[in-house]
Amino acid sequence: MISGGTVAFHTLGCKLNFSETSTIAKQLAEGGFARVSVDEQPDVVVINTCSVTDNADAKCRNYVRRSLTANPLAYIVVIGCYAQLKPQEIAAIKGVDLVLGANEKFNLSSMLSDLSKRQEGEVIAGEIKEVRDFIPGFSSGDRTRTFLKVQDGCDYFCAFCTIPLARGRSRSGTIESTVAQANKAAATGAKEIVLTGVNIGDFGKANDENLLGLITELDKINGVERFRISSIEPNLLTEEIIDFVAESDKFQPHFHIPLQSGSDEILSAMRRRYRTDLYKSRIEYIRKKMPEAGIGVDVIVGFPGECDATFEETYDLINSLDISYLHVFTYSERPKTTALRIEDVVPVPTRQARNKKLRILSLKKQRAHYEKFVGVTKPVLVESAESEGLRFGYTPEYVRVSINDSESTPNTTTDIYLNKINPDGYVSGLIKKS
Repeated sequence: MISGGTVAFHTLGCKLNFSETSTIAKQLAEGGFARVSVDEQPDVVVINTCSVTDNADAKCRNYVRRSLTANPLAYIVVIGCYAQLKPQEIAAIKGVDLVLGANEKFNLSSMLSDLSKRQEGEVIAGEIKEVRDFIPGFSSGDRTRTFLKVQDGCDYFCAFCTIPLARGRSRSGTIESTVAQANKAAATGAKEIVLTGVNIGDFGKANDENLLGLITELDKINGVERFRISSIEPNLLTEEIIDFVAESDKFQPHFHIPLQSGSDEILSAMRRRYRTDLYKSRIEYIRKKMPEAGIGVDVIVGFPGECDATFEETYDLINSLDISYLHVFTYSERPKTTALRIEDVVPVPTRQARNKKLRILSLKKQRAHYEKFVGVTKPVLVESAESEGLRFGYTPEYVRVSINDSESTPNTTTDIYLNKINPDGYVSGLIKKS
């Protein structure tokens, strides 16, 4: 590697990508690279990509162009899921110099020996089936919240998903090594740690360990006020995990549980490992143990074979469930996925109309969740200011709250009286005077 320089990062996609960007940034910092913004004419630009949708691919291309506008001589490196899935396609993008696969991205620091612009991009990407190592890490740059990588890859091979092709088989570290990473994250001053991965409910299976064992040990860490479990498959969210969160002072009453479809017929076609009866039972059990918990749901509209009747099954199920918000995704065809074999394709305008209908339902669900807390006082972990005059933060139940920034201190947990729901979709709060 050359001795020093400047580097800018741009991260697309999931929380796991942000964690991995930070890991790579730390490696480069050890080699003398100072992290700057893309507008500061960096020597190197690293773009960490997602490839969940075609739109994510387009974002990568757009950021290459933006980077070269800021500095035409910038050495452009593309990593992440898109880079593993379509390395030659990325290498053909004008201005891209280096494309690294899933394993190779963590060796970037050793590959920066010559930052001269290339006539065409170089690809260094091995077969995904050869990826075996788990590289731990956590995000940095936000003292309030950090994303702790506890697992990578997936063995599920759902019909719509490219993640196993982009990240490989499920793998994780040990409880001991993961707790060590969490302690490092705590030492940075982060008050909240979000456990992240591709399929975190799969944690530890190669070591005869499990997620319940991990969270039991994480709960003992000093210096961290809050833990949250990010997205977890309903078939892996056990009653024992729910019971533990309900009793814990640190693990927050907040779950994000992918549903994807409310039709058993479509779930079967998607190759999901549960059906709606199990999903409903998980929501009901959470509500029994934690009546005020925040519960987020992922759902996909327009999967091949989704007719009006099966979409209405999804709508009706979600409407009947006591959940807090939705993340709605419009199905898009992804190369090498088994969903491409299904001939009953849903027209794009129909997909878009169904997406809009569920997003409206999500707003109603979120408002109903927020209304539970208007007029009560809740502890809010205050973040840095996002807009002039206001700071934001979240209650344990994942209610977004705004506070006057002159009366609040970032990275502190403060008792806030939740006054009213703001038209912009968050709750206005007042600091409770002692």
